Amino acid sequence: MAFDRRTFMGASAATGAAVAVAGATSSPAAAATAPAGGSKGSRTYAFTVMGTTDLHGNVFNWDYFTDKEFDDKAHNDVGLAKISTLVEQVRAEKGRCNTLLIDAGDTIQGTQLSYYYAKVDPITARRGPVHPMAQAMNAIGYDAAALGNHEFNYGIPVLRKFEEQCRFPLLGANALDAKTLRPAFAPYSMHRLRTPHGRDVKVAVLGLTNPGIAIWDKANVQGKMTFPGLEEQAAKYVPRLRSMGADVVIVSAHSGSSGTSSYGDQLPYIENAAGLVAEQVPGIDAILVGHAHTEIPEYRVKNKATGKDVVLSEPLKWGQRLTLFDFELSWERGRWSVAKVSAKVLNSNTAAEDPKITGLLSDEHRKVVAYVNQVIGTSTQAMSSAEGPVKDVPIIDLINHVQAETVKAALAGSEWGKLPVLSQASCFSRTAVIPAGQVTIKDAAGLYPFENTLEARLLTGAQLKDYLEYSARYYVQTAPGGAVDPAKLTNAESIPDYNYDAVYGLTYDIDIAQPVGSRITGLSFAGKPVDPAAQFVFAVNNYRASGGGAFPHVPKAKQLWANSDEIRNTIIQWVKAKGTVDPAAFASVDWRLTRAGVPVF
Repeated sequence: MAFDRRTFMGASAATGAAVAVAGATSSPAAAATAPAGGSKGSRTYAFTVMGTTDLHGNVFNWDYFTDKEFDDKAHNDVGLAKISTLVEQVRAEKGRCNTLLIDAGDTIQGTQLSYYYAKVDPITARRGPVHPMAQAMNAIGYDAAALGNHEFNYGIPVLRKFEEQCRFPLLGANALDAKTLRPAFAPYSMHRLRTPHGRDVKVAVLGLTNPGIAIWDKANVQGKMTFPGLEEQAAKYVPRLRSMGADVVIVSAHSGSSGTSSYGDQLPYIENAAGLVAEQVPGIDAILVGHAHTEIPEYRVKNKATGKDVVLSEPLKWGQRLTLFDFELSWERGRWSVAKVSAKVLNSNTAAEDPKITGLLSDEHRKVVAYVNQVIGTSTQAMSSAEGPVKDVPIIDLINHVQAETVKAALAGSEWGKLPVLSQASCFSRTAVIPAGQVTIKDAAGLYPFENTLEARLLTGAQLKDYLEYSARYYVQTAPGGAVDPAKLTNAESIPDYNYDAVYGLTYDIDIAQPVGSRITGLSFAGKPVDPAAQFVFAVNNYRASGGGAFPHVPKAKQLWANSDEIRNTIIQWVKAKGTVDPAAFASVDWRLTRAGVPVF
C-alpha cells in the first residue's frame, strides 16, 4: 500500500497549459523565470478553479432505479455529461489555460452504472473494462480529485484499478499506509499556469479525505490504511507546499463544514472538518468542500492566525452544481499574491448533456439499462416507501424480513441459533416502489441505494430500548391534540432519513409528545414486555454496526456473523429464490406514532 511515485507520475498528465506535479516527496517544478517585459505598473493575473463533488457514479441525467430521466422537486439535473458542457463554457470564456478542474470525492459508488463496473463486469477482471467515471473524467480533463469515503466501498483493489485508469491524481494526504504511516495516495498535486507577465503561477491542490472511512469501511481498510484528522495533515502539508513555491493553495476536502461527526466520539477526528481546517491552518486560499451533500455557493471563514478569509464552496451532489472559484492575483515584490477570491455555483440544469460524453459511454449505459430491467420475480401487490418515515409500511418490512431470514439461516445450528432475530432498516428512499406484477432488479435495488453489507450483533432488551429512544430523536416533539403535518414531523435536528431506524420483530409506540429519551412505550416481544436482560440477535447493516449515525451499543456489541455481499444483492437473490413477493407473509404494523397514547395516524 506504500505510495508509488513512479506509478503515480505515469498516471498524471498535463492539461492545457497547466502542468501537474504530484506526490508525497516530489520536488518543486522547474525553476521559474523572472518577470520580464510589460509595464512597470500593476501586473495582475486572473484564473478560475472549477469544482465538483459527490458525483456518486452519475454520468448521464438518468435514474437507473426508476429507469427514466432524473428529476426532483427542484428540477435539478445530474451527471458529468451536463457538467462537461458547463466546464467547456467556462473554458471558452476564461481560456482553458486559465482554468483548473478538481473534484472532492465520492466518485465510484452510488448508481447502478458504478455498481455494474465494480461487481457485474468488474474493472479488476483480466482485460476488464475502463470504469465509466474514469472515461468521462479523463475526457472532460480533470486535473485532480480527492478521495471520498465511498471510494473504499468496493475494496482497495477496485479503487487502485480506478486510480490506474484515471489520467489525473487521486489525492489523500490523510490516507496513510497502516504499517509505514506514509501516504498511500498522492497527498497533493502542483499545477503551473502560464501568465502574460511575471513568472508562472503555481497552484497547489491538497487532497483530504474523511476519517470516518476507518469506521464505515472497516472490513476493507482495517490493518491496511489509517486516516488521521484533516486539520493535522493540512497543518503538515500547507507549509511544505508554500516552501515549494506554491503561490495559491487550494484544499479539496471530502469533509463537510459543520464541525460535527455522525460517529460521536468513536474517533478522535472530526468528520465534517473543512471549516476547522480553514480556521486553524494558515496559508490556505480556498477549500472545495464535499461529503455533506449540501449547496454552499460561498462561505468565508477567518483564519485565526492570519485574520484572512478562506473561501469555501460546496457544489450540490451528483453533478447538480459546478463551483467556480475566481482568483485575482497581483505581482508584488517579486512574487504572486492573492488579491481576491470569490466563489459561486452554476446549475447543471441550465446545460445540455455534452454529446462527447454521452456518445463515449452510450454502450455502457445501454448494458446497465438492460441489466436493471431484468425480471426477477412478481409481487402480489404494489408497495411504496412514501409514508415510510412516519408509518410501518410493508416495503420496509420487506428489507427487514430478508435481513432477519438471512441471519437466521446463517446462525442455524450455532450456539446463537435459538435466540430471536430482530432487524433494523431505514427509509433510504421515499420514492422506492415495488410494483404489482413483475419485479425487476431496479425495483429491488431501489429499496437499498447504499452498498451496505449485513451483520449480526448480540444485544440485550435494555440496549434495544436505548437504541430505539436514540432513533426516535428523528421526530419533532409535537403536543397532543391538533392536526399533524407529516412533512413537518420528521428530520428533527436535520437528522437524515437514513439515520432513523425501525426495528422489526418488536412492537412499540413512539410518543412524539414526549421529550427525546422518553418516547418508547409498550415495548414488547411475542406479546410480552421486553425483559431488559433478554438477549436478541440484531440484524444490522455494517454502516450502523461500525458506528455510522452514532447509535448506542451496536459498535461494541459482540459480532456473531458478517457477510460481504451488499444487502441489496441479498434482497435481489431472495426475490429470485422466492419467485413471488407477498406482503401477507411478512408485513405487519409493529410500531406507530402516538401522542399521549393516541395514535397520530
